Amino acid sequence: MTYSFMSPPNAGRFVLSNATLPVVAVEGFTAPAKEGLVRADIVIEDGLFSAVLPAGSAPQELAKSDLREGMVWPCFADVHTHLDKGHIWGRSSNPDGTFMGALQAVGADREAHWSADDVRKRMEFSLRSAYAHGTSLIRTHLDAASPQHRISFDVFSEVRQSWRDKIALQAVALFPMDDMVDEAYFADLVAVVRNAGGLIGGVTKMGPNLAWQLDTLFHAAAENGLDVDLHVDETDDPGAETLKAIAEAVLRNRFAGTVTAGHCCSLARQDDGVAERTVELVAKAGISIISLPMCNAYLQDRYPNRTPRWRGVTLFKELAAAGVATAVASDNTRDPFYAYGDLDAVEVFREAVRILHLDHPLDTAARVVTTSPADIAGRHDLSRIGAGRPADLVLFSARGWSEFLSRPQSDRVVLRRGKVIDRSLPDYRELDSVVGA
Repeated sequence: MTYSFMSPPNAGRFVLSNATLPVVAVEGFTAPAKEGLVRADIVIEDGLFSAVLPAGSAPQELAKSDLREGMVWPCFADVHTHLDKGHIWGRSSNPDGTFMGALQAVGADREAHWSADDVRKRMEFSLRSAYAHGTSLIRTHLDAASPQHRISFDVFSEVRQSWRDKIALQAVALFPMDDMVDEAYFADLVAVVRNAGGLIGGVTKMGPNLAWQLDTLFHAAAENGLDVDLHVDETDDPGAETLKAIAEAVLRNRFAGTVTAGHCCSLARQDDGVAERTVELVAKAGISIISLPMCNAYLQDRYPNRTPRWRGVTLFKELAAAGVATAVASDNTRDPFYAYGDLDAVEVFREAVRILHLDHPLDTAARVVTTSPADIAGRHDLSRIGAGRPADLVLFSARGWSEFLSRPQSDRVVLRRGKVIDRSLPDYRELDSVVGA
């Protein structure tokens, strides 16, 4: 097993004493907070949170582990990933690191290799990594150009069933919206998504057909009871305003489902007045925004022999201040869109704090990989600490924000239903037969 900093009691009822918790992820407990952190004792019974009590007040007769003020988080929610693309870097890299280079490399790899067996092996590898790191909820976008939509959604449905007791999985159909002109394909795609219990997505881009595409998408989603999750304005072009068009379409169609938009990079490149009006529309339309700071910092403003001039991310703080639901997520993992990553929400959080300046203060920052993404995904039962909820936890030796954010927390302990899991990560060599070394 991966080295851990402590071993909780192997008992049906026990206490994690002198723990430090992020207030934003705790229900039904109040105590004096410092930088959004509180001290507490957590009582766990039969795999559930029995109580959250003031530090040092848990019943003395119970078995306990003294965390010595170490941090305790609920398991993470990662609601914008690409499990179908993951780990293809070994056979399809992106030599220039650009968005177009990534698009071309993935397209060629998909055509050549994405059989059911190939997608399944890479997807399983990714899930094993995420599980070991402490994630309990993942939403993945699946490339859904024909005929890949049927292959990947069939695999996803099988994998979701086999992982149902470890990670809650959701899938979004990611397809070029220009393909909607093929009515037979679009009808089949919607049917596949509906039957799989998924969401409908797509990549929006400026053009004369955008309003028609959005109206058609929202009409199909409404008729089939589907929520919507779109890739939006992933560019440094300030003229890309599809986020505004999406908000207008939601309001115009009176769409009652949930709508999520990922990336929204160009919003940060627009004049303040233009951006402010779009933020207002997004809030009015009830659209949630997912920022992908690692991938966008990697891809955006990348030109040969030139240092990037901006961070590539959306107006995260302005959106949150306007009442828009916001979260961060992993996005791509070791594929042409992002050469690195391991679906580790701690890494995502640490980098998001740096890139988006979520610090000073950090009081509510923990929400961006816990409660906020879980709420956006409609899973209000996950990524929280509170009496009666499953004791799905990640324990850290770090006692405060500086310690937590200064190391990768590789010695963390993950509990699922109050039991320690094996945190051994899968060896990349397992993928050699699929993607090469």
